[in-house]
Amino acid sequence: MAIRFASFETYKGWLADKSTGKTSVGNIFIAGLGAGTTEAILVVNPMEVVKIRLQAQQHSLADPMEAPRYRNAGHAVYTIVREEGVSTLYRGVSLTALRQATNQGANFTAYQEIKKFAHRMQPELTELPSYQHMIIGLISGAMGPFSNAPIDTIKTRLQKATAIPGQSAVQRIMAIASDMWKQEGVRSFYKGITPRVLRVAPGQAIVFAVYERVSGIIERITPTVREDDGYSE
Repeated sequence: MAIRFASFETYKGWLADKSTGKTSVGNIFIAGLGAGTTEAILVVNPMEVVKIRLQAQQHSLADPMEAPRYRNAGHAVYTIVREEGVSTLYRGVSLTALRQATNQGANFTAYQEIKKFAHRMQPELTELPSYQHMIIGLISGAMGPFSNAPIDTIKTRLQKATAIPGQSAVQRIMAIASDMWKQEGVRSFYKGITPRVLRVAPGQAIVFAVYERVSGIIERITPTVREDDGYSE
């Protein structure tokens, strides 16, 4: 979240109109795309590979006496890097970046536009209350999962599977998508959409409410200079 918001504000500032300081809707979407891509490469993809590998350990449930392949996240990282190489942690990074980019592009754009609408409906308010930020965050947070569910489903299956020698990333993606379509139909691309929305949307509601509150406090904290000694307080 720290990388997401920091990169979004940075990209948003770069894309803002120099004369007015405002950022257009299109540029907000682009800034969201950039933020999603940044977080995907730096944090999300490596951690999702580890998470998916840990969640996919079914043999330990079938036989409680058998030790699981990965004991914990740290052991999973060590084992994956030792046996399959560092590049395995970035398996599916293109799909993850595409998912996170579209996710945050839709998320930030929806949030900014709904927030503007709320301000227009309540001109007497200089700042929206936290509960409204939470409601707006809940709505905008649901936008991403619905917009890129097929990408996320293919990515998850790609990261769970073991790489086939001689098969490129594009070939693996196409093979997985084709197999899903033939064996399970179009509904397979939206598997898990309900728990994903239930996870992402409430999380975004809390994050945006906290972010707005904390950023407001930080903006109000400005250094003052005492005229008698010149030191800042």
